Amino acid sequence: MAESAPPTAARLITVDEESSGQRLDNFLMRELKGVPKTHIYRIIRSGEVRRNKGRVSADDRVQAGDILRIPPLRLSAQPEIKAAAAVPAREFRVVHEDDAFIAIDKPAGVAVHGGSGVSFGVIEQLRRSRPDARLLELVHRLDRETSGLLLIAKKKSALKQLQDQFRARETGKTYLALVRGDWPARLNRLDAPLHKFLLPDGERRVRVTTPEDPDGQHALTLVRVARRIPVLPGCPQGATLLEVTIKTGRTHQIRVHLASAGHPILGDDKYGDFDLNRELGRHGCRRMFLHAWRLRLNHPVGGQSMELQAELPEELVSWLPAPPM
Repeated sequence: MAESAPPTAARLITVDEESSGQRLDNFLMRELKGVPKTHIYRIIRSGEVRRNKGRVSADDRVQAGDILRIPPLRLSAQPEIKAAAAVPAREFRVVHEDDAFIAIDKPAGVAVHGGSGVSFGVIEQLRRSRPDARLLELVHRLDRETSGLLLIAKKKSALKQLQDQFRARETGKTYLALVRGDWPARLNRLDAPLHKFLLPDGERRVRVTTPEDPDGQHALTLVRVARRIPVLPGCPQGATLLEVTIKTGRTHQIRVHLASAGHPILGDDKYGDFDLNRELGRHGCRRMFLHAWRLRLNHPVGGQSMELQAELPEELVSWLPAPPM
């Protein structure tokens, strides 16, 4: 039976200036070394973690001076050794790397971090493969089913600067999405607010709501038709390849906005056309057709404008019919 240390006492942590603006879950993962990520998410969801004496969500941003109450925690006697041993080292295709940050091309099917039933993700595997790195932190997130550009900071200053750009909507994030049917050319702006909720099993979902909903979050998605595909195996309605730029970073924003417009993303197992997905699977499309394709940003140190791009992965390119000559 594994040895364990006695529970720690409840404690208070004051958020420092350098951590201001961090997501709560990221902040706690750094502060609570050796505590499994699943347990961190559990104590947040249960309300045992308090910010300034009030409840707080995993994706809330902490601010300098916030006082966080952390409940008593039981730690494994050698948590970091055990956790590291369970994570396989893995490198990912690098689109850009310098002293400040890394941009990788994340494959579909890989979570960006452990938690919520996932033992480990990109960030844990990358840390395992680069044990000498002083810091590796996620700048933002991608859904597990989405492939494409993902940024990892190598310095705290770069992390804060890049996240500030994302929050201020100074970055340009464009995705490629293949949707069911013929997308209307006039429909190039989707700005319905979104409401997050939980299913009975605790899984997170999002739906379009009304401007009057007090829990609705503003969400803006811009759409441009890249290619119309009238004939597609397994999809009698045909499909449209879209360039989708998000001006807000809401949970499942692209997936919900496109589905609510009557054109769900092919292969989407949460908001898609499930019967169509099964038919597409028989024709070789076994993942959601959503890819983080292009990202415009300012370098977090030098300030120069940059554009990063990750081309569609082969499993999506090979499934698309050749364009007409």
